[in-house]
Formats: sequence, structure tokens, C-alpha cells
Amino acid sequence: MEAELESTFKVWIMAIISLSYCFYASSKLPKGIFRLISLTRVFILFLYLPLTVSSAHLDGITAFFLAWLANFKLFLFAFGQPPLSPPPPTLFHFISLASLPINLSSPKPWPQSRLGPSLGSSTSHSVRRISARVLGPVWASLPGIFAVFVVSGLMHELIYYYLTRVPPTWEVTWFFVLHCVAMAVEVAVKKVVPEKLRLHPAVSGPLALGFVAVTAFWLFFPQLLRNGVDERIIGDYSNLVDFLKGLLPS
Repeated sequence: MEAELESTFKVWIMAIISLSYCFYASSKLPKGIFRLISLTRVFILFLYLPLTVSSAHLDGITAFFLAWLANFKLFLFAFGQPPLSPPPPTLFHFISLASLPINLSSPKPWPQSRLGPSLGSSTSHSVRRISARVLGPVWASLPGIFAVFVVSGLMHELIYYYLTRVPPTWEVTWFFVLHCVAMAVEVAVKKVVPEKLRLHPAVSGPLALGFVAVTAFWLFFPQLLRNGVDERIIGDYSNLVDFLKGLLPS
């Protein structure tokens, strides 16, 4: 456990140094291809760093915050898109915003004039504007729903690779695609069926929870169980208890 904590500490020191480079160097370059090229080494590093951690907990956390969140936000930053553009006023704000799931629609620590819209709202509005021209305003949300679920599925495949270190089976992607279809059907039904004819929440709620539970045990959890991730997690807890016991005076 001590070795794992030390390894994770080194990973985050490297991440902080890399994000400092993005703040002080890449942000000075014009948005577009030149800034993207300057960030390429950071993208590669953030994809590699989770592979240096073997603890299931610490590996999953590192992969989520660096390989997923930070890389997505830095890619948008390369083209001058929020939430990292325009750059926050301090390095601390930049690192926090880049590596943590912070929503800019909540109270801001710096003036509103320095901020654009949040990551989610910016992407959603862009997709909606494009699809509205093709599908019309009634169905404009469907491509956005599809894009969000597919990207979530692919990123979960990446996280699963870090946890299992085996090639993807695409089960978890199909889990998200299935839920995407279900949500698209729900949106379509709500647009054409009057509210008085819809299922009561006392019925629709349990049905939705049952659908999530069944599909999760069918597609979401099997890859983790087959590769012993649950056993590694239990082992992590055991190692943590032993580590804490070792800190207590004998």
C-alpha cells in the first residue's frame, strides 16, 4: 500500500507539472492546430499515467480524472472552447477546472466576464444547433443524446481497460447504447403522448430501476467480475487496513 500511495503521488506531481505547462506555455499559443500540437505530449502522458498504478481504486480514480476529464477539457482548450478558455486567472483554478468534475454553472470564483459556458452546456448547445437544422426543433435533442451516450460508453471501455488490462469486449459500450435507445424512445413518446396518458411515476420509476439493474448485470458488471476487479478491490481494502494498523503505535 505504501508503494501504491507513493506511485500515485508521483503520478499527480507529473500531472500538476503538465497542467502548469498547459497554463503557462500552451495558453500563450494561438488556438487551433499549434496549441493542439503543443498539448499532444500531455494527452499521451495522461493516457499512460494510469497504467503505472496497480491498485484498482487508485487506478480507476487516476484514469477518470486524467485520461477522461483532463484530456477532454484540454482538447476543447486547444480550440479555445470552454471550460478552460479563456484561461482562468490562476494556475490553481486552471488545474482544478482541468482535472476535477467542476460545473461552471455553479457560483464562480472569478468574474463572469472571464468565463464561457460550461463544458456540458457548450457541447450540448452546439450539437442541438446543428441537428435542429436537419431534424427540426422537436427532434433536435436526439443526436445530442446519442453522442453523449456513445462517448460515455467508449470512455468506460477505456476505464475498464485500465482496471482489467485486457482488450475491450464492448459490453459496456452496448450497455450505454441500449440506454441511449431507451432514452430516445422516452423522449419521442413524451413528445407525442399527452401527459394524462403516460404511466404514473409509481409505475414508471420501478420499471426504469428494473431496466437499469437487469442491463447492468447483463452488460455493465460482467467484464469486471470475469477479470477479478472485485477481488482486487477487496484486497485493496485489506491492504489499507494493514497499512493503517502499521501506523498505530505498538
